[in-house]
Amino acid sequence: QVQLVESGGGLVQPGGSLRLSCAASGDILNINAMGWYRQAPGKQRELVARITSGGTPNYADSVKGRFTISRGNAKNTVYLKMNSLKPEDTAVYYCNADLDYRDDTNRDDTKYYYGIDYWGKGTLVTVPS
Repeated sequence: QVQLVESGGGLVQPGGSLRLSCAASGDILNINAMGWYRQAPGKQRELVARITSGGTPNYADSVKGRFTISRGNAKNTVYLKMNSLKPEDTAVYYCNADLDYRDDTNRDDTKYYYGIDYWGKGTLVTVPS
């Protein structure tokens, strides 16, 4: 089974910084892209930042210049460095991965999956007003 596990959320004062981490584990063949999404109370989940396997990032306009997404050396990790945090950044942040994996739960019938979206359970970031 593939799992994404986030860490690094918490309470931070306006103007402060946090670094979120996400690690993917399981029988992963390839990670095509990883990213961070967030969902504030009463709002839809939105893209924060995403980075391809080639290292090309893209950001939501609301976080450009303040947040930086990066991949770890192991390539199965992704980080989000958040600077100059604002109250409107308060949300649950979810890690996402577009990946290819192998399922050999049934060893007589190994299955391969490509371009599948996986999500972490989320980590809460709170910036009080």
